[in-house]
Amino acid sequence: MPTSGTGTSSSDRVRAAHVHSRGFTLIELTIVAFIIALLAAVAVVTLTGQRHDEELVKEAERLDALFDYVREQAELQTRDYGFRVNRNGYSFVVFDVIADEWREASEDDALRARQFPEGILPSVVVEGRTIVLDKPKDDDKKNKKTVVDYTPQVLVFANGDLSSFEIALERNNERARLYTDEQTNIKLLRPGEVEQPSVPVRAVSR
Repeated sequence: MPTSGTGTSSSDRVRAAHVHSRGFTLIELTIVAFIIALLAAVAVVTLTGQRHDEELVKEAERLDALFDYVREQAELQTRDYGFRVNRNGYSFVVFDVIADEWREASEDDALRARQFPEGILPSVVVEGRTIVLDKPKDDDKKNKKTVVDYTPQVLVFANGDLSSFEIALERNNERARLYTDEQTNIKLLRPGEVEQPSVPVRAVSR
């Protein structure tokens, strides 16, 4: 059997190279298995982690912020405001004491009329009563004038109180809710969020 200058036979070198090759293969397999497991974990997180309708969430958050704003304005200006909604959009109105009627809050651009993004369907309950939402009325072509009723569905009073209401926005089986609690605080539930039960007030022990 041929022997090298160091006293190692050629067959020993072949055997050692074979063992060395098998070791690298196992390491490579281990790395591949690790990568597969990592990708599987990422896939599970992606599938189980709910990605909600961002436009629906944004619209609900905007409405929540507008209610906070108009409530603040009502108290600062000592004026009654209102919220009007139909199937296409919504706006805030103000009660004109001099004219004794509701009108657009045209002096405040933040309270301008807004349209719902396409596909978003609103539903409204006020004081426990479901409101039937219609499309905006068309021009009265016969009389060549526009007949607009600015009477709001939700009232925001000058003292900061407001009607008890629930507004739901839905699209593609996702739902956001804006509602008042028993203390007339405005609550927002985004898609996937669950309403927390209210904590009962304990009577003061004597």
